[in-house]
Amino acid sequence: MTNKPTPSKTKMKPATAAQAATRTPLTVVPDLPVEAQSNAALLKRREAAVPRGVASAAPVFASYAENAELWDVEGNRYIDFVGGIAVLNTGHRHPKVIAAAKAQEDLYTHTSFQVVQYEPYVALAERLNALAPGEHAKKTLLVTTGAEAVENAVKIARAATGRTGVIAFTGSYHGRTLLTLGLTGKISPYKKDVGPFPADIFRAPFPNARDGITVQDALTALNNLMLTDAQPERIAAIIIEPVLGEGGYTPVPFEMLQALRALCDMHGILLIADEIQAGFGRTGKWFAVEHSGVVPDLITVAKSMAGGYPIAGVIGRADIMDAMIPGGLGGTYGGNPVACAAALAAIDVIEEEGLLERSTRIGEHFKAKFAEIGARAAPYRMWDIRGLGGMVAVEFVSNFNTAAPDADLTKRVVAHALKRGLILLSCGLHGNALRIMVPLTASDAVIDEGLAIFEAALAAAVAEQQAA
Repeated sequence: MTNKPTPSKTKMKPATAAQAATRTPLTVVPDLPVEAQSNAALLKRREAAVPRGVASAAPVFASYAENAELWDVEGNRYIDFVGGIAVLNTGHRHPKVIAAAKAQEDLYTHTSFQVVQYEPYVALAERLNALAPGEHAKKTLLVTTGAEAVENAVKIARAATGRTGVIAFTGSYHGRTLLTLGLTGKISPYKKDVGPFPADIFRAPFPNARDGITVQDALTALNNLMLTDAQPERIAAIIIEPVLGEGGYTPVPFEMLQALRALCDMHGILLIADEIQAGFGRTGKWFAVEHSGVVPDLITVAKSMAGGYPIAGVIGRADIMDAMIPGGLGGTYGGNPVACAAALAAIDVIEEEGLLERSTRIGEHFKAKFAEIGARAAPYRMWDIRGLGGMVAVEFVSNFNTAAPDADLTKRVVAHALKRGLILLSCGLHGNALRIMVPLTASDAVIDEGLAIFEAALAAAVAEQQAA
């Protein structure tokens, strides 16, 4: 928990020359068909054609996007602090990513790797094996979605250990398929009314300052779980996000990860790091778990791996990854060649443009600015400003001393920001945190313009709430 936010003079490192040379902000939205120029008309069509369970945070429709900016079908410009839910670390339509995808499209777009193989799949697997922490031999499975990656990680862990149990944590998010919903530690909206969930999934508490749960408390509870319900000899894996995503952008204390590694080693349990949201530079390292020095047995990846193209994967120790018999892994679209080409280019961009270092600088900048803005516009309403690298969140409360969550204020801030041209997204068990997922390629000017909009939105939301 922080005290009252205080201003800081931390400076953010300017964008690199490579970024400046390739990222030209768009000022004029391209011409659009007349029938597609109304958000209201498209919303009406959407309501008739798309189920209500598919929720959308912003009632607008995209027409064009460039780096950290987006234009809707009516020509309105927005600064994007969401990046397609942490998918666009390299920004909307990075030139190198788009060029690689287009070049691949000119060759072939699909064969199914299970039928006719192709080099981009192998090249991406080699690249991911080299990037993942640990000196051991590694292999990579490529799939299409994050939930699919988690499902396969659990399947591999069960095959490798001959065990069935899996332990996950409170506040976690691992996907919306039935198995991954069982692992996900948040009911609404994901798990509501769709149980029962698969057996042999156990829940352990996540260290949580709000609830007074220390690392030692969490480890004691985990050990008690193993004495009462989760027999260690039947547990295949412990899965954890090194930084909670939907759960509030809360980093796992390093000592917690280190204790989990030791516990897994003691009982022959595999440790799975779910890096789907935290990976590919979002925290200032390729994978968030690297900050702790812990080497997991399996890593799930997706989101920013391919700069906006749908691809995901499981990276793991070679002996564990080889536990499944031939044909036991795969999928029709897994490791699509166009997405593989895009992913290889996105990894190049992260390296060439120094985006790991840039992520750290962006995180420092946001934390400092949030403290200054909170002191000016909403004293004692920001209970915590937290994060690892550029994976930053701010949490709003109605009472600073009790840390009572204020989801209402958070919703108002998001709404006022959108009206002013800034796209934000909330998170957390109580829905009272805002998370920052701005492209790491965003210019300093665009980031600061977005922060100015955030301050105006926060002031308007506080005034509106007080008047209500």
